Amino acid sequence: MLNDEVSAGLTLNRIYANALPRFGDKLAMVCADDRITYRALFESACKVAHALTRQGVGRNVRVALAMSNCIEYAIADQGIIQAGATKVPLNDMLGEKEIKHIIKDSNARVAIVGKNFFEVFKSNRTAWPELETIVGIASPEECPSGFVSWQEFMAENVSGPPEVQVEENDLAMIGYTGGTTGVPKGVLHTQRTIALDMLSHIAELGFLDDERILLSSPLPHAAGFLMLAALLKGATHFVDVRFDTDKVIDRIEKEKVTFTFLVPTMIYRLLDRLKERNADLSSLRTVVYGAAPITVDRLREGLARFGPVFMQIYGQTEVPNLITRLRREEHRVDESVVHRLKSCGQPVTMAEVRIIDGEGAPVPVGESGELAVRAPYAMLGYHGLPEKTAETLVNGWIMTGDIAKQDEDGYIYLLDRSKDMIISGGMNVYTTEVENAIQGCPGVGQVCVIGVPHPDWGEAVSAFIVPEAGATLTEQDVKDHCRGELSAYKRPKMVKFVDDLPLTAYGKLDKKVLRAAAQDELKGSK
Repeated sequence: MLNDEVSAGLTLNRIYANALPRFGDKLAMVCADDRITYRALFESACKVAHALTRQGVGRNVRVALAMSNCIEYAIADQGIIQAGATKVPLNDMLGEKEIKHIIKDSNARVAIVGKNFFEVFKSNRTAWPELETIVGIASPEECPSGFVSWQEFMAENVSGPPEVQVEENDLAMIGYTGGTTGVPKGVLHTQRTIALDMLSHIAELGFLDDERILLSSPLPHAAGFLMLAALLKGATHFVDVRFDTDKVIDRIEKEKVTFTFLVPTMIYRLLDRLKERNADLSSLRTVVYGAAPITVDRLREGLARFGPVFMQIYGQTEVPNLITRLRREEHRVDESVVHRLKSCGQPVTMAEVRIIDGEGAPVPVGESGELAVRAPYAMLGYHGLPEKTAETLVNGWIMTGDIAKQDEDGYIYLLDRSKDMIISGGMNVYTTEVENAIQGCPGVGQVCVIGVPHPDWGEAVSAFIVPEAGATLTEQDVKDHCRGELSAYKRPKMVKFVDDLPLTAYGKLDKKVLRAAAQDELKGSK
């Protein structure tokens, strides 16, 4: 075990070296046909840590993780922690351009990569002079020339973690933003900020000692923070490579899952599928969701099917997962409190929020402005971007870029991203408000609202809709529905039905891509 002379302060290697071995042969993670206990997870992580230290990797040295969800992700993650290094997680939905930028920008010295990343790492290796070692999650025969296989990398028989000097202000992670407004920015988090974020997760999400958690979204993003926190409680994790409705239902029923993390679209697909098949999902105690509020009608369905299990969280890469929380007991559809379902809840215990105007002054209750947040687990800044850091981190407050309002009870209502707000005829239109209204129209599966250039209005409110399966929905149906929900200037001037909507690498609606496609279509029609 580590001693206080080697590692002092609030550091991840101390926390996890203390926690993981305590759970012994308890099952830590299941992915596909692979299973690993807590004891084996920690022992394997120590092998990775020693292998990294032999490569000269230590505090503040970057190690990239690029793979789909798998057991090896968790092992490598914990190995980086025990080496005292800096994790650079890459989502497996990232494009080659983004991967090239992240590896170069982060100065990664080692990359641990899955098979689906082999080609991009092999073809771009010369562009990354600082990348000394690429470890392939495959057998030696399957790895490209110049790669080190996973088995070879972990071949040395070691006992316990390496003795490394780690301080709480050392970098623990560089997490890259989705890049929807340009190239991804590297968000710097220290050992201390990640450790405090883990404690906030445990406090706010209420992980129990017998938790059985299902994760089917990418571990380099929000799901990975959930797993890191729940590992401290000895939870068993069932991890799928991607979301599949029937697999999720099967997992919950067979494995008696108690906790899962979804986005509203996943919840809707789950509810729709459960209309067609029977399943015993009574083990579920918690369904955490994020990215958007859940609609009232679908919540009614969810409460009828699962009971009072829903919890909403809101966060950003800069303040991971937990700025606000809408608790289980607040997911109610009775008239006196139903309006709160449009909120993302109240600030969590360790976060303070303000709604401010363009001059940085707080606005009155009920008025809109930019949401600013201060938390002990907020980012240190952006890697190599002092000007962007100064714009976003102001006197200890993170400027989120989200337009919001707060009611007299402290509930936060997100109105829009500042960059997504539409100015139509000189009036501000918040796209999320329009989306929420349209989502309540019968037959609407998914909706995304953007502003499209217009000669008279400046921008025209435009809705792109994926109808529910089998629905017969017309443009007039949508406009008629909006007439009873929205002011005239907020109603969509154009409604277009599509088969699917573009998503970012982090699973959020990509309005930048949609706007570009709409503008190209306009140019082509001239």
